Amino acid sequence: MSRCLVEAGLPYSWTPSRVRHCVLHKDFAAIVARDGRRTAGFAIMECFDEHAHLCLLAVRPGYRRRGVGRSLVEWLETSARTAGIFSVRLEVRAGNEAAKRFYRSLGYRDTGVARGYYSRIEDALRMEHDLRVVRAPRT
Repeated sequence: MSRCLVEAGLPYSWTPSRVRHCVLHKDFAAIVARDGRRTAGFAIMECFDEHAHLCLLAVRPGYRRRGVGRSLVEWLETSARTAGIFSVRLEVRAGNEAAKRFYRSLGYRDTGVARGYYSRIEDALRMEHDLRVVRAPRT
């Protein structure tokens, strides 16, 4: 899913061994959303002392706009809060308007641009969510 949905057009950096390392390492949290036997989405977050980094999030196209991505991110944010971490950072492709809207709807704010972040092919927008700021529930 990462290769097709996240890294399309880029050299692959999320190899199976890298994902396995993240799943097994104590400083990472990984979650998978399933619909029966089919994987609907997944996410990986690394936790540091004072912040967490959302490394990877992917949701299959047929499951988008159905709350899967939101549920994955909210679960990871709850895990971060439980660990005493109140800031989550991430990078998103600068040209990915849908992803930027999604993260902004979750309370993430733009913090800067990383030129050539994605293999010197594409810029990244850096975003951060202050988990101490409580959002109003969705209606």
